[in-house]
Amino acid sequence: MSTKTLRVIDCGKLDYLQAFDFQRDLQQKISRELCPDTLLLLEHPNVYTVGRSESASHILLPKEQLEKLGAQVIETNRGGKVTYHGPGQIVGYTLFDLRRYGRDVPGFVENIEEAIIQTLSVYGIHGGRNPEYTGVWVGDNKICAIGIAISRWVTMHGFALNVNTDLSYFRHINPCGITDKGVTSMELELGMRIEMTEVQDLLREKFAQVFGFTEIEYQKGMSANG
Repeated sequence: MSTKTLRVIDCGKLDYLQAFDFQRDLQQKISRELCPDTLLLLEHPNVYTVGRSESASHILLPKEQLEKLGAQVIETNRGGKVTYHGPGQIVGYTLFDLRRYGRDVPGFVENIEEAIIQTLSVYGIHGGRNPEYTGVWVGDNKICAIGIAISRWVTMHGFALNVNTDLSYFRHINPCGITDKGVTSMELELGMRIEMTEVQDLLREKFAQVFGFTEIEYQKGMSANG
């Protein structure tokens, strides 16, 4: 049986623009088949990111007021509208070559959702899909946002799973442009704080299972050669 390797890099706490540049570098290397499919796991400081299809109407406070709350506002190249990243949230950036997956973009997103759903189920949280929107939901509340960008069939960006996230930051936006749904977190659903490293370990395992990887190459911290 041939080996199919998933590289997982634990980046710790990382500024959004630093993570963006690192993704771009990896995306180019993967497109040239210089490294395997890669999952970055990290936390961002408080930041609102604005996707390609954003309307300013979904940001409910002026940029200056958001910055006074200690949050950056950054435009980015992923699909979707505005979302929030911050401490207590596990962000997973998926640098995958879709040529290895039949160039199936909807199937790729569904696999991300499935890995999250399986991770949540370990904690007894019933996550599911919403036929109108991407992401993973608990009832009418989104617990995990998903948005990707693709260049030369290699993806970047990925998912943001609310673990111990301060959900008050979502009050200042319509998350992903959705006005009639809420947000939730693992902490809120279970009534207790969750060990982040434990969730990261499960995410590694579930991504490998769902995408059919035979081995995981784990790296802690970014290296100069990506």
